[in-house]
Amino acid sequence: MPDLTDPADLGFDGDRLERIGAFLEKAYVGSGRLPNTQILVARDGKPVYRHRAGVQNEAGDPLREDALFRIASMTKPVTSIAFMQLVEQCKVALDDPISRVLPEFASPGVYSGGGGSIPFAPTTPARPIRFVDLLTHTAGLTYGLQNRTNVDAAYREANLDLPRNLSSDDYVARLAKLPLQHAPGERWTYSVATDVLGVAVERLSGQKLGDYFRDHIFGPLGMDDTGFDLPDGSRARLSDNWAWSPNGKPSLIERGTHSAHFTPAGFHSGGGGLASSIEDYHRFCTMLLQRGALDGRRIIAPKTLALMTANHLPGGADLTAVSDALFSEASNAGTGFGLGFACVIDPVATLMPASRGEYYWGGAFSTAFFVDPVERVTMVFMTQLYPSNIYPLRRQLKTMIYAALSESHA
Repeated sequence: MPDLTDPADLGFDGDRLERIGAFLEKAYVGSGRLPNTQILVARDGKPVYRHRAGVQNEAGDPLREDALFRIASMTKPVTSIAFMQLVEQCKVALDDPISRVLPEFASPGVYSGGGGSIPFAPTTPARPIRFVDLLTHTAGLTYGLQNRTNVDAAYREANLDLPRNLSSDDYVARLAKLPLQHAPGERWTYSVATDVLGVAVERLSGQKLGDYFRDHIFGPLGMDDTGFDLPDGSRARLSDNWAWSPNGKPSLIERGTHSAHFTPAGFHSGGGGLASSIEDYHRFCTMLLQRGALDGRRIIAPKTLALMTANHLPGGADLTAVSDALFSEASNAGTGFGLGFACVIDPVATLMPASRGEYYWGGAFSTAFFVDPVERVTMVFMTQLYPSNIYPLRRQLKTMIYAALSESHA
C-alpha cells in the first residue's frame, strides 16, 4: 500500500482533507446510515488522503484496510476498456452492427412471459444496434430495475439485470427475444448494454470475460484482488452487503463470508459483476489519469481514451435532454456520456465544483470514482449500501475534495 504524500506538496490543504473523514463518520457511519466507508484521494496518482470507518460485517468487526467490495456498475468502465482494446486491434469497429459478433440480434424479438404475456407494442428499430450504441447506452436496451414500462417488467421476468447462473450464450439468447425500449440512437437509457458488450469481448477474444480481464487489464496493472470469482481465502476480506431501509437502519443482503462471489459464476457480468479493493481500483483510475498506462504497461492508447471520455450524446446534449432512465449512476445536468463513462461537459450546470472533461461512474452499492484530468485528481469511494441514489454522497464528497484543493490548474 503506497504511503501518503504530504498534501501540501501536491496542492491540497491537509486540514480541509481531514474534514472528509469527520463528515463521513458523523453524518453517515455514526448515524447508522452507512455500515462502512473507505475513501482514497490522489493527485498525479499519489495518494494524499485515506480514511476508513465502520464495520466489516454484521458481527461488528472493524472495516479492514484490505477490505473487498462489490463494485457493481464500476465494472462497466473495465468492460468498456476491454472492448476498446479489441477495437484498437481492428477485431471489431464501433460502427459494426452487433449482429456481426452476436447473431442473436440479427432481427428484433417478441417477448411473451411464461404462462401469461406482458402486453406491449413490439418495436421495430430504425436501424441495427451498433457497438457504439452499447457503449453509450443508446441501444434501446433497459434494466428491469428501472421499473417504468412493460419492457422493464419483461427484463425482470427474464432475470436479466445481474444473473450469475446463466451462460453467456443463454443470456444473449434470452435478451434478444425482448423488444427494445426505443429505436437505437433515439434516447439514452441506462441498461444491460455493457453486459452484452462483455459477451462480445468473450466471443471476439475466445476467453471468458474474467480471464480476459486478468490477462489484459488486471495482471498488467497489478490488480490482484479484483475479479468476478473470488478465492476462498478472501472470505474474511469481503464486506457484508446491506440495503437501505425506510427506518434508516440498513438491512443485511448478503454476508461477505457466504457471498456468491465464492462460487464460480456461469455468467461474468460485464455490467456489474466485479468485486475489488480500493487500492486496486485506485490503480485502474491512475492508469486512466495517465492516459492509458501505468508503471510502463500500456492498457489503452491516449487517443482511444480521449475518444472514450468525450461526449457522444446526439448534438452534444447533456443527459437532461436525452435521458429516458429513471435511475442511473450519473447526475444529468451538465453531464454527457462517452464510451463507458459519464463526462462533465458544463461544470456550471452541474452546480458543484467540477472540471470540464472530468469523467466518472459509480455502482449500485454506493461505490464511486472520478478522474479529473485538469486538476490531475482521482477519487475512489467504497461502501456497501443498496441503492446508490438514497444519499447525496457523491456530490458531498466532490464538494469537500475540491474545497481542499489549494492549488488549481484551471
